[in-house]
Amino acid sequence: MSPETKLSRTPSRTADATNIDRTVAGTLGIACFLGVWSALATLVHPEYLLPGPLPVLSALGAEFTTSAPFVLPVVGVPVELPRALTRLAQTSLHLVPGLVIGAFVGNAVGLLVGYSRRIDATVTPAIRVLRPIPELAWIAFAIVWFGIGHAGAAFIVAIGALWINYYGAYSGVHGVRDGYKEVATSLGVRTHLGMLRHVVLPAASPSMVTGFRTSIGRCLMIVVGAELFGAPGVGYEIINASNNLDMARSMAYMLLISAVYICVDSAYAMVEARWFAWRP
Repeated sequence: MSPETKLSRTPSRTADATNIDRTVAGTLGIACFLGVWSALATLVHPEYLLPGPLPVLSALGAEFTTSAPFVLPVVGVPVELPRALTRLAQTSLHLVPGLVIGAFVGNAVGLLVGYSRRIDATVTPAIRVLRPIPELAWIAFAIVWFGIGHAGAAFIVAIGALWINYYGAYSGVHGVRDGYKEVATSLGVRTHLGMLRHVVLPAASPSMVTGFRTSIGRCLMIVVGAELFGAPGVGYEIINASNNLDMARSMAYMLLISAVYICVDSAYAMVEARWFAWRP
């Protein structure tokens, strides 16, 4: 075997060993978490105040074996699904539209404000006034404007997605090197639209994609809070179960939303890695 072959295989073996170490460490971490959770559950009385892992898993299984109707959007046809899937589908009707609208508006405004100093000077003072307002503080306006339902919850989610994507695009534009713009100008790019399309947007896209990934996790937390005022979904089930002292069922839905985030974030990370494979 040539020295070149040995050198080419060394990084792969190191990466494999690192992945195995991370898997072992992660398994031990989960085992410790479950152990501490079980121990604390035995110390709390009455038992329903902090159910252990087994009662929570049992409650989660019951949610998948009990059916509940879900009305298909647009067509309005009800279908019977496991109750857990029905609640997730209802939550998605708040999450997906709000996330898409908020991300689109946030990225568009962030690109414009970051690119133009004049727009930046005009818009930034108003943004500094609005940004510190918590997303859930808009619940009262959501109820008044849209009522208790999907539109109001989606509005709250959109506000949360807007700010994260705005700052992702804004910082991405400010991170574009002046040398890129000078080279583009020397190659014939003369208009602002051309500069945005051919230089600024490609250079800022990694920051924008990272901002969108961050907003997914943030909006999953926001949508649960937005549903607490009565919009159907996972958040409503969490508060409804806790009001009935069914803490095992409440925690089951908390774990369910966590599992959804892990799956979505892992899938997005793989797509992001493939999309930006050119980065060093």
